[in-house]
Amino acid sequence: MKRLSVAIWLALCVSLPASAQLYKWVDADGRVQYSDKPPPGNIKAEKLSAPARAAAPAASDAKGAAPKDAAKAGPKSTAEQEQAFRKRQLDAAKAQEEEGQKQAQARERTENCRRAQAALSNLQIGGRLARVDEKGERVYMDDQQIAQETAKAQREAAAACN
Repeated sequence: MKRLSVAIWLALCVSLPASAQLYKWVDADGRVQYSDKPPPGNIKAEKLSAPARAAAPAASDAKGAAPKDAAKAGPKSTAEQEQAFRKRQLDAAKAQEEEGQKQAQARERTENCRRAQAALSNLQIGGRLARVDEKGERVYMDDQQIAQETAKAQREAAAACN
């Protein structure tokens, strides 16, 4: 137990200097110098970014949305990663469902077109055509009724197949 606590304490002590700010400047001899302390005197120095540390959660705007640079901010927490994964899964499921609905509608349109064309071809074949009346009896159609039914079937086929 003591060894573990000493190891943790040493790891913390070693990692603290690693998070210090770095400075870069050119000295009087023209050589580039790097240090964790600011340069002496009035030498102009450039601050370098510190080593990557765990990024704080990005602040959100008034609407609750994360800023555009949130993806570049650094590693996300496990909860954020899980939430993003679940969102991607839901989006994929919705897209798959919409695609399935589109395919079902296309199949239904194709079937409606096929049926309308079959009904039209039955009327155009000729011969004696009959239908069943409300009493359940077979009634034969005359030429005028066949012409009316053919025109109606043509309109329905044109609407179903476009």
